[in-house]
Amino acid sequence: MSPAAAGLVLAAGTGSRFGRAPKLLAEIDGRPLLQYAVDALVAVPELDPVIVVLGAHAGRLQAGVEFGRARTVLCADWAAGLSASLRCGVAAQPGAQRVLVALGDTPGLTPAVVERMLTAQPGTRACYGGIPGHPVLLGPEQLAGLDTLRGDVGARELLAGSDTIECGDLASGADVDTPADLDELSLRPRAPRAAAAHRSQGPASRPPAGAG
Repeated sequence: MSPAAAGLVLAAGTGSRFGRAPKLLAEIDGRPLLQYAVDALVAVPELDPVIVVLGAHAGRLQAGVEFGRARTVLCADWAAGLSASLRCGVAAQPGAQRVLVALGDTPGLTPAVVERMLTAQPGTRACYGGIPGHPVLLGPEQLAGLDTLRGDVGARELLAGSDTIECGDLASGADVDTPADLDELSLRPRAPRAAAAHRSQGPASRPPAGAG
């Protein structure tokens, strides 16, 4: 069994490139975009607690997404960028030595990817076809560096030159930035489920455009 870790989903931004708000409530196969990432983390018992950081559109997201055992926290400083949301989420889990960080707009994320990441050493990024993406697994060294981050900068700045673990056989790692991204994901056939024991599975995803 993999060592326990805390789980963190970053979902505080406006999603301005999407053009209509809130992006994270846009649906794929009848489920809100954010639901996929939340379900993927909640389905893995080794992640405890699971925190979802909200900011813009917090009230609508709380009303429109089933969070299960995940706990939501409001980042009052969400407009300062991704770095503020990351610090807020980590602060909500005092004492955590390992934190798996996922993004709320990655509907291809599956429990199988999360489980593979938990077998890695802290300071590791998921990659898809060799392209770094999310989730990432932070350890004490990276967590200690969070105060150095400013603006719309996430954990990848703390992971320069770090190890990666290939997850392209389990998912694409694609995120949704624009309505065209959403349409492409919605039109693709569903990928087969990786394991019947998992309670959730993301839809088939487009090839990753780049590191998250």
